[in-house]
Amino acid sequence: MRIFAPLACGLLLTGTATAQDNPNTILVMDGSGSMWGQIDGTAKITIAQDVVAELIGTIPSDQGLGLTVYGHRARGDCTDIETVVAPAAGTGPAIVDAVRGIKPLGKTPMTDAIIAAAEALRYTEDSATVILVSDGVETCNPDPCAAARLLEEAGIDFTAHVVGFDVGSDPDALAQMQCIAAETGGDFLTAENALELGAALTAVVQEPEPIVTLLTMEARLADENGPLIEDQILWSVDGAFESEPGNPYVTDLIGGKYQVSAYWVQRETEVVKIVDLVSDAQTTTVVFPVPVEKAQLTGPETAPLGATIMVGWDGPDGEDDYIGIGKVGADGADAWQNYAYTRDGNPVSLLMPPAAGDYQIAYFQDGTRDVLGIMPITLTPIEVTVTAPTEAIAGSDIPVGWVGPDYDNDYIGIGKVGADGASAWENYAYTRDGEPATLRVPPTPGDYEISYFINQDRTVVATTPITVTDVVASVSAPAEAIAGSDIQVMWTGPDYDDDYIGIGKVGATGASAWENYAYTRDGDPATVTIPSEPGDYVITYFVNQDRVPLVSTPITVTAAGASVTAPVEAIAGSTLSVSWSGPGYDDDYIGIGKVGATGASQWENYTYVRADSSGTLLAPAEPGDYVISYFLSQDRTILASTNITLTKIEADVTAPSDAPMGSTISVQWQGPDYEDDYIGIGKADATGAGQWENYAYTRDGNPAMVVVPAEAGDYVIRYFAQQDRTMLASTPITVTDVKAQLIAEGTAAAASEIIVGWDGPDYADDYIGIGKIDATGGGQWETYAYTNSGNPVAIATPDAPGDYLIKYFIGQDRKVIASIPLRIE
Repeated sequence: MRIFAPLACGLLLTGTATAQDNPNTILVMDGSGSMWGQIDGTAKITIAQDVVAELIGTIPSDQGLGLTVYGHRARGDCTDIETVVAPAAGTGPAIVDAVRGIKPLGKTPMTDAIIAAAEALRYTEDSATVILVSDGVETCNPDPCAAARLLEEAGIDFTAHVVGFDVGSDPDALAQMQCIAAETGGDFLTAENALELGAALTAVVQEPEPIVTLLTMEARLADENGPLIEDQILWSVDGAFESEPGNPYVTDLIGGKYQVSAYWVQRETEVVKIVDLVSDAQTTTVVFPVPVEKAQLTGPETAPLGATIMVGWDGPDGEDDYIGIGKVGADGADAWQNYAYTRDGNPVSLLMPPAAGDYQIAYFQDGTRDVLGIMPITLTPIEVTVTAPTEAIAGSDIPVGWVGPDYDNDYIGIGKVGADGASAWENYAYTRDGEPATLRVPPTPGDYEISYFINQDRTVVATTPITVTDVVASVSAPAEAIAGSDIQVMWTGPDYDDDYIGIGKVGATGASAWENYAYTRDGDPATVTIPSEPGDYVITYFVNQDRVPLVSTPITVTAAGASVTAPVEAIAGSTLSVSWSGPGYDDDYIGIGKVGATGASQWENYTYVRADSSGTLLAPAEPGDYVISYFLSQDRTILASTNITLTKIEADVTAPSDAPMGSTISVQWQGPDYEDDYIGIGKADATGAGQWENYAYTRDGNPAMVVVPAEAGDYVIRYFAQQDRTMLASTPITVTDVKAQLIAEGTAAAASEIIVGWDGPDYADDYIGIGKIDATGGGQWETYAYTNSGNPVAIATPDAPGDYLIKYFIGQDRKVIASIPLRIE
């Protein structure tokens, strides 16, 4: 197998490719005034713009790329540096537009522009690559070479590549640019015209040819000169596993740094090493320490398969250390098929696997899965037999004799010949329930096997064949019946537990094969309810096990007749007189709902037909076009309908335009006065139940006496029809504040009495209370007296000294409308 490191693409430069993500890159463009100079009659800035536009089109869209420009906005300003496009994928079009817009103007702060670009790349956290295109010498930084050196030292992986454009005759510029590239590990190239500039930029963005290394990996014991480990070693490179174990192992990799991991399967031990591939052939050695046996185990040399034995141990007993049993030579997770934690005691109970053979019991250190001690054990076969009839009727119960270990949850199962997995048993009985076991035969005739299963791994240890024969049944019913009616069905059959007679559409399968049913245990004949939809049906005898149909007879279902008579118009919310005819089945009902409504919305109100042919029906409270229908209770099937129009209910309320909060006002009303209609008062903008904070029933008289809420503000008094809380009429009202005054001494003795004078509304249950100054809720009064007890009132003072308030409370909502301080001493 070959593992290749991912190749970086886009603006990468010559050097060793590594298995890391593509670094972001910033193109630094010279926008100083010298870029107006011409080559062959064309301004250098124009040449650079064309070359960059063409180059950007060749760069992959997922390459992170940005643009920094200097000297393009101000004359003589060494700080004129701007990162115009932040480095990111998909920025090519934005960079081309920005480069096209450069108007050369100022100085050449070349070094500071590189620093700004590197900072935009977050070079101290990620690798950073800068490509500088400049036509002149540094005019702002006195020592660009030293600055580049410091920048390289500060960054984790910083590289600057420099393209000198038309600088062949300027030795100072050449020297500066060469030094910047050299100090940061980048390349320096020159260009004297458009063709050379394009070639130079293409050279620095060209993807390097990777170095492919033939890597040999080997695992040795003790040291690098120790013996090769002969057990299985699994190798992985940067977390990707090789397909085959081996030692040594050879693979091809692209040059770079890798994390090589060797996993010693038998010892469940891993060693990791960092490898730097720099040549075309290398060998790396991973060293494992010599294993040391650190635990002792004691137990029997042999045991029956599937048995539970006691294993003694002497070991470190670390957290989650365990004793496991597995086949000799097994490794990894197969080294233990069953296990027990050492924390569970000494000795521990260990379950033996369900197959005979040579095994080993090992002490495992959980933190590393290191094997600290091993002992061998041989598992021997056990005697198991099953005895059953050679033939049985489908669905019947048969006795099955058995001999076996009767381990926990062992069972006797029956399944088709050749079936495996969960299909090896369709029915079963636990051995713990006794011998012989009572086993139910499947409902489908055919050739089966009865097997003894050890519950562990569902292991079959004994089998006997059995043939399942067909079962005989019959059903007899009328050839025709009315939808929704009950008919008598004669039947013969095995009458197994929960067998049933079902009726369903011709051709229906699965659960749709029966819409209604009756259990055979309820007697012969069976009473079956006919579906509510007319059509061709089949009545079938079903064996409850697997819903197997045994025999069927056809039946035609005819429509049930019905009619409904009601007024063509009525007032919404009124009680309607309705008459009807129909089958009158249990729970049939007359319902009223909007025209076009479906499902449960077809009836908003309803009345049962029972044995009657007429009755009353409450009309919905909302005006509109409705339908009154006769519904079969079964499937809510509509048998007959008639239309009715509900007209608007007339209502009105009259009340004062304002009232003090907490007061009781008189509200005149006009309306239908249906049962439980009420007059409610609530906030003007309230909805739902918030539309009434207080209310009075219309049945209690006209005018209605309504208590005004205890909070000032804009309210609405409304007439509500109790059905659906429908609002029929409303009038606004402003609730005004209520004032009160309290007069009392400023201090009083604890656990004594104080006299308090008051002036307030004296509504029912108003009271004067004393509570702590910072108390809220019910804590605002520790002692109190009702205002209806007189003026002034005598109030007991609290037992504890401190700062308190005397407050006047409106009984409704415990509203405080006045307070004065009180010191308890």
